Amino acid sequence: MIICAGNNETFDFATPMGVGLIETAMNLTRLCLFDKPEFLLFIGTAGSYGDAEIFDIVESKTAANIELAFLDNCAYTPIDNVVSTNTQDVKDVIVNSSNYISTCKEKTLKFLNYGIGIENMEFFSVLQIAKEFNIPAGGVFCVTNYTDENAHSDFLKNHEKAKQLLEEHTKRRIKELTKR
Repeated sequence: MIICAGNNETFDFATPMGVGLIETAMNLTRLCLFDKPEFLLFIGTAGSYGDAEIFDIVESKTAANIELAFLDNCAYTPIDNVVSTNTQDVKDVIVNSSNYISTCKEKTLKFLNYGIGIENMEFFSVLQIAKEFNIPAGGVFCVTNYTDENAHSDFLKNHEKAKQLLEEHTKRRIKELTKR
């Protein structure tokens, strides 16, 4: 099953799950309880911490939930804040999820030191639920912006093209996989 966030980030071939960590967790849990999918593929846009370029397509099976305060040693968490459905010996770009969009380039560059390359609000919830229900899962992202002071305006400027690129990439990958 292909899923996406929702609101203005929808696709005709994907089921919206909600925006942010909480809506996604609630709606995806409900879906899995009543009609458990065989697999989950999340598609969405992302902000880059610096290595990925605008309109790059990033595939991943690993997500984190790390807040900016952690980077400054101003917070800690008792939860396991990295989850992966990666079963192969392939290095993933880690996708960080928060209910906030990062806008401070100096702080977010520190994420790269932890192997975290991009941020997307929903992906951590998707992988947590997939892991809980033992569902193979992954994500495909198109970068719309860098995590700097222009994050929101660049997201708005690049969003439609990113959605088009995601749709083309996803449909091409589905064709490749169904030919096997």
